Amino acid sequence: MKVRQDAWTEEDDLLLAETVLRHVREGSTQLNAFEEVGDKLNRTSAACGFRWNAVVRHNYDKALSLAKKQRKQRQRILGKDQGGKKRLLYTPPSPTISDIMVPHVLEEELELESEVDTINYEAAEEFVVAEALTPKPQNTPVTMDKVMNLDTIITYLESMNGRMLQAEVLKTENERLKLEIKGLKKRNEELENKISHLEQNSGLMQEDYETLMNIMNRARKLVLLEEEERPATKFKMDRNGNLEKMAE
Repeated sequence: MKVRQDAWTEEDDLLLAETVLRHVREGSTQLNAFEEVGDKLNRTSAACGFRWNAVVRHNYDKALSLAKKQRKQRQRILGKDQGGKKRLLYTPPSPTISDIMVPHVLEEELELESEVDTINYEAAEEFVVAEALTPKPQNTPVTMDKVMNLDTIITYLESMNGRMLQAEVLKTENERLKLEIKGLKKRNEELENKISHLEQNSGLMQEDYETLMNIMNRARKLVLLEEEERPATKFKMDRNGNLEKMAE
């Protein structure tokens, strides 16, 4: 009989994820993956399935989607007859005498295993809450299955606490970004006002420049007219080759 009371480690979660992804990718079932991991870690397949759906799976959503795509590609390559059939990658060992002596425990595990493939995160959460809130008789002896359930609940609550802390961090970061966006919008409005003011000044300067150019053109024309109206000065050359201004 498999009995584990210690908590799941990161190595256990990694082994569980890699095994499930390999089984899905190669056309096996998640239940068969849970059986393989359970034998390696000395845990029940039901505990492995619950751990996968309640804690580990949400960290590997993209990898799981990719594994399913690879499985479909494999099925297309092998053909409908061969690729459509699921093949089990792992064969569980034969039950021992101690397992046979506790048939009621095996029956409970088989019932849970039949539901593991279809359980989702919301169902797992409802299961944990219901299990935690269900009153237990004081004189009921503590069995190893109950210890396992308590260990699973503690692990789940710890993961939920971590998610709550992460959500609080994201909320704080969201508020900071909102304030930053508000400041940037205000700065943008100020710059737009400055640009509008500069455009107005630029228009006035352009008008002043055109007025100045008109004045300069008029002055140039007046100078030319005066030069044209003024009689030309006449010079004559004496015997020595010098120029003398002639009287008008």
